[in-house]
Amino acid sequence: MARELITSWNDYHAAVDRLLASAGEKIAVYDEDMTNLRFGSPSRLDHLQRLLTTGHGLALRIVVRNAAPLQRQQEPGLLKLLSIYGHRATVLQTPEHLASLRDNMLIVDDRHALIRFDREQARSKLLLDEADEVRAYINRFEDIWTEGGEAVSATTLGL
Repeated sequence: MARELITSWNDYHAAVDRLLASAGEKIAVYDEDMTNLRFGSPSRLDHLQRLLTTGHGLALRIVVRNAAPLQRQQEPGLLKLLSIYGHRATVLQTPEHLASLRDNMLIVDDRHALIRFDREQARSKLLLDEADEVRAYINRFEDIWTEGGEAVSATTLGL
């Protein structure tokens, strides 16, 4: 059981790497637009692919407030994974009435979490093996998830 305060972007990215490496069952993400998470990096894609190729059921749920960076294919590796493993991964864009929310969450296996307090800053809280404290963030994620929103397609439609 551990808690750490993250204050720099370098430490934030190191915490993302630690959490993705530890993921065994599922990942839940609530983020502005996924750009600061950098899920398109080769090592992070490897962790996501490992997660998506093992187990059953929905392993990766992502909710973004702004899907435009994803839809413009700024993360082509992530989009490729999402298209291949669409049965195990889902991305939603929040409805407009949730656009004012400023926090971000990365929750792994319902035990670990990285909570960024404001979308503009790196200042975050890293929770490792803190299931009781993470539960409140899981509930918040589930509330946001049940608000629905628009499904974000991993493929582009064309003629």
